[in-house]
Amino acid sequence: MRVLPLGSKRPIAGVLSLSILTLALALPASAQVENVQEIFLDNGMKVLLYPRQGDPNVAAGWIAHVGSVNERPGITGMAHLFEHMMFKGTDVIGTKDIDEDLAIIKELDQIRGEMQREQRRLDTAERRGEIEDASVPEARTARHQELRTRFEELLARQKELLVDNEFDKLYSAQGATGMNAGTSNDFTVYFINLPANKLELWFWMESDRLANPVFRQFYSERDVVWEERRMRVDSTPTGRLDEEFDALFWKASPYSWPVIGWPSDLDTITREEALAFYDRNYSPNNLTAALVGDFDPAHAKRLAEKYFGRLKRSRFEPTPVRTFEPEQEMVKRFEGEAETRPTIRVRWHGVPHGHVDAPALEALSSIMNGRTGRLYRSLVEDQGIASDASAGVESRKYGGFVQLVGVAADGYTPEDVEAALYAELEKLQNEPVAERELQKVKNQTLAGNWRRLDGNFLIMIQLLIYDDARDWRDMFTESDKLLAVTTADVQRVAKKYFPMDGRSIAVYRTKEKDENAPADPLWDALNAQQQQMASAMKAQMASVTDPAQLEAALGQIAAGKSQAPPEVQPVLAWAESFVQRKLAELRGGDS
Repeated sequence: MRVLPLGSKRPIAGVLSLSILTLALALPASAQVENVQEIFLDNGMKVLLYPRQGDPNVAAGWIAHVGSVNERPGITGMAHLFEHMMFKGTDVIGTKDIDEDLAIIKELDQIRGEMQREQRRLDTAERRGEIEDASVPEARTARHQELRTRFEELLARQKELLVDNEFDKLYSAQGATGMNAGTSNDFTVYFINLPANKLELWFWMESDRLANPVFRQFYSERDVVWEERRMRVDSTPTGRLDEEFDALFWKASPYSWPVIGWPSDLDTITREEALAFYDRNYSPNNLTAALVGDFDPAHAKRLAEKYFGRLKRSRFEPTPVRTFEPEQEMVKRFEGEAETRPTIRVRWHGVPHGHVDAPALEALSSIMNGRTGRLYRSLVEDQGIASDASAGVESRKYGGFVQLVGVAADGYTPEDVEAALYAELEKLQNEPVAERELQKVKNQTLAGNWRRLDGNFLIMIQLLIYDDARDWRDMFTESDKLLAVTTADVQRVAKKYFPMDGRSIAVYRTKEKDENAPADPLWDALNAQQQQMASAMKAQMASVTDPAQLEAALGQIAAGKSQAPPEVQPVLAWAESFVQRKLAELRGGDS
């Protein structure tokens, strides 16, 4: 999941009274800061306790201050892989026989090492041109194939020993819900909701998987990640192009590689490398936990000291990223084709999370973004040269960017849209924003900030994310910083952060259809936004080969059609047709 990157919030409609919002948001913030207790355990772990009376439940989570930005070439995707591995259990959870389980893991590691040596010989032969493809089974030696056969036998035996999803089962049996995790460029977070009287269970479960993890199914889980990559990247219309754009945009920063990792690294990461990564990054002095809900903070503190306090501090101290992005002094541009509408993306380097100019850039982005924003009104409604247009700003721990996007309308090119985007940007650079327009986007953003503090779970997640980026206290003062933004600030950052010789441009052109491919009038009738929705559905269904699952999907689509809004009905009609065609292919054209 990208908390991943983490999601986006939708602004509310209308203009609210700024004075009312100031009272509703700014005043409770100081009180909320005072209600949060910050505890440091002797091993360096931080625990945030935020008691809130009411619902007798607690939102609980912890964050490892490690993401894809902390990886290196050769082990990209490691942080995300650990998100998966942390649910595989411990020496008492997840297995029927820990002794045999550990013996199998040891033999798997030994065999994998031999297999890699065999594979390296094949890779060398391919580089020399002695064989055509080192990855095909025909290239393997008899010894290599023997090792692979034994490896598969061990995996099958290990699977028999597993107690699948025991972590989730233990929690669910005690009334806990929503157990999940997510990896981003900057962090990995684990969370759950549970009854307040089960708090000790959470402390024991989470401390046990941190103190005594058993990374069983390591090699088979890499295949699961591979499938996730195929679904999220390879099977989506623009997934690979988006990766190329990131790699082009970030020259030196480790933000240049995807959170899910490069395919070659997913194939070759070893369990030994994973253990070293874990020891360095999952030490208590690199972790923060948070509890939000109806609980006794004194009792929670005792539980934290009892359970999290037993975790051993690593000999490694957390080290910040040292490779920063140099100033971009040229225009970067690339083009690609995909099953999408002609699209232009223009991106500039922005600022890290917490930078003093971040609120002004957020206000600028909000002025341009949305159905009532400048880009949509000008390019879509007034000029008619685009079917969609938007702006966005993303601030990460070590860097950020601002991006303008436009989707060309019929009869226009991405270059037409690109020129129009620059024209709107120039207006912000040359003409001060009206006070009322700035007030409107402030109100919308403030309302979104308020919603992010409305509920135990959202508060808990935000506490952890802010603690990772800079300081959890800043979460309660963001509104004040936004309120302080002036029209002069917006014009200043418009001039400062959008140099024409420092932009990166991605042009996505529509891939020409195969002349022999059957016509798809339902797809052709969809607009740009509808095609994006349909593409997401297509990506989810691309790897499904079980007719029963496809039949179930048809039932869900049929049920959804009766309740879907009018603009979604054409998407569901296309999805129904797509699944029916896929079923027909699987059945040899019989349906």
